[in-house]
Amino acid sequence: MTEVNSAADSGSYNPHKAEAEMQARWENEGTFQVTENSDKPKFYCLSMFPYPSGQLHMGHVRNYTLGDVIGRYQRLQGKNVLQPMGWDAFGLPAENAAIKNNVPPMKWTRENIAYMKRQLKSLGFAYDWSRELATCDPEYYRWEQWFFTRMFKRGLVYKKAALVNWDPVDQTVLANEQVIDGRGWRSNALVERRELAQWFVKITDYAEELLNCLDGLDGWPEKIKTMQRNWIGRSEGVELTFPIDADQGLEQQGLTVYTTRPDTLMGVTYVAVAAQHPIALKAAESDEKLKAFLEECNRVKVAEADMAKMEKLGMPTGYYVTHPLSGEKVQVWVANFVLIDYGSGAVMAVPGHDQRDWEFARKYDIPVKQVIAPAPGSNEICDLSKEAYVSKAGVCVNSGEFDGLDFPQAFGAVASALRAKGLGETQVNYRLRDWGVSRQRYWGCPIPIINCSQCGAVPVPEADLPVVLPTDVEFEGVGSPIKKMPQWYETTCPECGGAAERETDTFDTFMESSWYFARFASSGFAGGMVDERTRYWGTVDHYVGGEEHAILHLLYARFFHKVMRDEGLVEGDEPFKNLLSLGMVLKDGAKMSKSAGDAGDPQHLINTYGADAVRMAMMFAAPPEQSFEWSEHGVESAGRWLRTRLWNIVENHLAGGEVPALDKAALTEGQKDLRRLVHETIAKANDDYGRRLNFNTVVSSVMTLMNEVSRYDDESPQGRAVVNEALRAAVLIMEPITPHITEVLWEQLTGGSVYDASWPEVDEEALKKSAVEIVAQVNGKLRGRFEAPFDSDQDTLVAMAKEDENVQRFLEGMTVRKIICVPNKLINIVVSK
Repeated sequence: MTEVNSAADSGSYNPHKAEAEMQARWENEGTFQVTENSDKPKFYCLSMFPYPSGQLHMGHVRNYTLGDVIGRYQRLQGKNVLQPMGWDAFGLPAENAAIKNNVPPMKWTRENIAYMKRQLKSLGFAYDWSRELATCDPEYYRWEQWFFTRMFKRGLVYKKAALVNWDPVDQTVLANEQVIDGRGWRSNALVERRELAQWFVKITDYAEELLNCLDGLDGWPEKIKTMQRNWIGRSEGVELTFPIDADQGLEQQGLTVYTTRPDTLMGVTYVAVAAQHPIALKAAESDEKLKAFLEECNRVKVAEADMAKMEKLGMPTGYYVTHPLSGEKVQVWVANFVLIDYGSGAVMAVPGHDQRDWEFARKYDIPVKQVIAPAPGSNEICDLSKEAYVSKAGVCVNSGEFDGLDFPQAFGAVASALRAKGLGETQVNYRLRDWGVSRQRYWGCPIPIINCSQCGAVPVPEADLPVVLPTDVEFEGVGSPIKKMPQWYETTCPECGGAAERETDTFDTFMESSWYFARFASSGFAGGMVDERTRYWGTVDHYVGGEEHAILHLLYARFFHKVMRDEGLVEGDEPFKNLLSLGMVLKDGAKMSKSAGDAGDPQHLINTYGADAVRMAMMFAAPPEQSFEWSEHGVESAGRWLRTRLWNIVENHLAGGEVPALDKAALTEGQKDLRRLVHETIAKANDDYGRRLNFNTVVSSVMTLMNEVSRYDDESPQGRAVVNEALRAAVLIMEPITPHITEVLWEQLTGGSVYDASWPEVDEEALKKSAVEIVAQVNGKLRGRFEAPFDSDQDTLVAMAKEDENVQRFLEGMTVRKIICVPNKLINIVVSK
């Protein structure tokens, strides 16, 4: 062990020397490489892999340190731990950098990967680098393409024209969440609405299972499960049709809507359609003002989450529909709060009982009709001059045959009436929409489809996979260069042999990150997407990542896993057993980011204070799920504690010479007290590491223990034996957080490697106190305190309590009715006259 001990040659700990030597040893010895040939229980620990943007930021450091702490703790528990790392390498930033700097995206990406890999290694993460992958490698995306062709054959993918947000500068489709105030999130260009042919994956086929399986994810934060439930958005309602008179000249014979409140149907005073709806487009042909309004609607962000905040605007179309039950004529309006992508692109409006509809009706002087009133005896108030009455606890009024019915009764009765007329039926709907996976950019996985004029869309045969993305390309502006490369996209149809063209769109990068966890388990396998090793590793035991991925990435990964299961590729219904969702690293109250120039430079901190100090400061700052303000002062303090507290106390102890064996039977009360704190610390670490995942309190409890050791001045043989036990425990407990210094100290304390060590066991006998403080109560109120022998029985505690003068005063003249005893804590004497 001479090399590592040289970290202390100067008399004090040199973190840079020790960390470099330790990392070299781990790499040379393959310390963290694992195989499936182990008799230990498996533990698959995975942190969401990074986009190779150029350098790590403090959010990365927090994410990967947390994952590493979990993995290292499980390894000390005797598990066979897989902790891999790779790169989510496709994406728009690489393409933009290529355009800006005239550097091929592959070259830019590979250089970034090399630099970030060195940074990850410098932090001492226990990764099995032999399983490293990058999603831009053809050997990786080959199997993604293969899987897409399998989904094609299963009927889970299709192509259709869809209205999209088009960024004219970045020349690509944007998700609704990427449009900010009508402008592209990167280019700041005014976004256009275009109709483009897009490939979709039918995630909606799995909507019910995706929803139901959330109930079994006990290891997921409830907040994340709630977000996914809301995104899937299951609702029960009625789909109904408002007939359209033929004399209006419209192609449609009826306008179909979906409602979860059929009890309010008799209160409809208008219907509203999206700006892209055929009725709106027809009306705009003869109305220039309406045409201009539709164009304005097409320029604004249409994310559903923003609808509640935006001003409600609309215009009448001049058309009307017929109420399906009353037969009354109902105006058709165009409204900016109706989305063409949700449902039929039309809604029925009940301003009396929907606040959004009420605001719109008040703005445009549309009638408001009350058809629900508070139930008799209810304290609810209905004043439609002030707001809509939206409660489901009321009863129907002004609704003809439905008057007096409550919500469940009216739901069924209205649905039956519509069904009898052939104008409606109950239906379960989902907010979730099919996943549009087409992107019009270059740096992504090619979609493995050949377009033939005779045969249509034909999947690329398995023997011809992968469809390799050309990397020797030149950019002319921001358009995808492969769209201008006939030598790449011109091909022959696999079915008829005629001239055909490859699909030139590429996949949404969420496709790559939706199955990488399974590929890590089958690293290097050339014969398929996964092999039998995936069954050994099974479900990821702990998945670690930012809360910003709560919906899309996690939902898509769950969907992929279920389809892979149905293809016989994996087992189990869910990919991630436990999920640790992180809060953000903040600066001055805002999220730190590279684009803002304040993401923090971890390399500077590592170079200045050492990796262990950075790791410890990150873990000590806050519980994982909480966001926190970042400060370099925390790293400085952590480094000082490691050098001057942990290191120096161990060195001073070792300078005292040989340590005798611990004799539990020969311990003094003072020695028992310190030993009790040692095992309380171990027990707390077990709870903090294994259940609560509060690593900040692991650090604070070890600090408390080391403070007690520093004040302990018993140099007797058994005193030194207890201190030795305390130091060994402290070093092992801190190993997952500060692995470099603890490896050095463990070798000095034991002569062996921490990676051959076992986690310290809690000695239950050591936790017992010779005496404890007991709270004495009379009728639940504090009346005294006294010390009693540990584990005293109830009769003893009652007798001792009655000896207290203040307790006696409150018992005088009273009859004891009941005794409540909490062992080693409390005795409560319940009395009355």
